[in-house]
Amino acid sequence: MNYQDINAKTIDGWVEEGWEWGIPIDHETFVKAKNGEWEVVLTPTKPVPKEWFGDLRGKKLLGLASGGGQQMPIFAACGAECTVLDYSPRQLESERMVADREGYHIDIIRADMTKPLPFPDESFDIIFHPVSNCYVEEVKPIWRECYRILKHGGLLIAGVDYFINFMVDFKDETRIVNSLPFNPLKDPELMRLLSEDDSGVQFSHSLEEQLGGQLEAGLVLTHLYEDTNGSGKLHEMNIPTFLATRAIKP
Repeated sequence: MNYQDINAKTIDGWVEEGWEWGIPIDHETFVKAKNGEWEVVLTPTKPVPKEWFGDLRGKKLLGLASGGGQQMPIFAACGAECTVLDYSPRQLESERMVADREGYHIDIIRADMTKPLPFPDESFDIIFHPVSNCYVEEVKPIWRECYRILKHGGLLIAGVDYFINFMVDFKDETRIVNSLPFNPLKDPELMRLLSEDDSGVQFSHSLEEQLGGQLEAGLVLTHLYEDTNGSGKLHEMNIPTFLATRAIKP
């Protein structure tokens, strides 16, 4: 089993246990979104500013590793033509369930984002990519694929995990215990720790990879904000551990 298959199985298990990022929105939330009352998150606590999106009506929008029935239904309610790509079958089941319940169409694709994305060049107006590339070893190829499939003038709206979470101990976040980069494929002890914590296979990524990688791909960053974990010692100390970014393809 490769590490992406391990991650898909792990996330499926989290969903079955009631993982907060795997709970689909309810009907009332969908109705409110149709009436203009909505918000979505890329990172644990802060909603994405609505002005980052512009008018969603008629926009072709890809939810990249964005299954779970949380954000795509909101965008569909706002009039976007949605496609979701994810590698977790359970997260995709949730997308299908909400779409069937609310009566809208969404293209649902199970695929591994470490491989070339299964879309032609310039397919989308917006790519919405919540925190998830911490589960892949190399992120720069993903940014290049995002650039390729975006239309000119299209937006990449992404959430990314800082490296800070990978420096500290997982249990109470009070000690710096790990060197960087954090790569369990190259360190069996890290793989053991992740397995014991039921955390899937995760990787740290530098700002050079996360921000510099978007710039190298040809994207132009327009906005960003920081966020915390939402709980735990780092959150209590108001130490940012996530970034949300907005970039445009010129």
